[in-house]
Parts: sequence; structure tokens; C-alpha cells
Amino acid sequence: MARREVKTMKNEWLRDIRVGQGKTQQEVADSADMSQSGYAGIETGAKQPTVSTAKKIAAVLGFDWTQFFEDADQCGDEESADSA
Repeated sequence: MARREVKTMKNEWLRDIRVGQGKTQQEVADSADMSQSGYAGIETGAKQPTVSTAKKIAAVLGFDWTQFFEDADQCGDEESADSA
């Protein structure tokens, strides 16, 4: 269990949106027509959603699906700036 506490969530914003709406991972997964474990992998950052899956999750939770990919771009920009 201590291992989980040390692990940081890459998509913590996604969890915050879901919890803020009072939804469980299972509820979001069911509404997005995917497995709970698949959704959990995306929420923790272990998996990157496809565009199709990102659109489904975003529709369920009410945000712009491109947010999944904007965070990835921002991380890349930070790394580029640090190495310059």
C-alpha cells in the first residue's frame, strides 16, 4: 500500500473532475463504454487514451477531450525548455 502513496498521478485533474461530480470510476467507465480497469489506467496515467476514448470520457465528464493531449504537450515543452 505504501507504494501507491509514493506514486504520483499523471492525470490527477481527471480524478478531480470525476470526484467533483460524485462519480465512481465504474460509472464513468460504463458511460464511456469501457472497462473500469481501462479507465483507471487512464486516470492514473499508466495508459494514454485513444482519441475515440478521450472523446467518450470527456463527453461523460463534460470537458474538452483535447485536455488529455494538451497535458502531454505541456510536459514535452517543459522538457525542451529545460534542455535548452
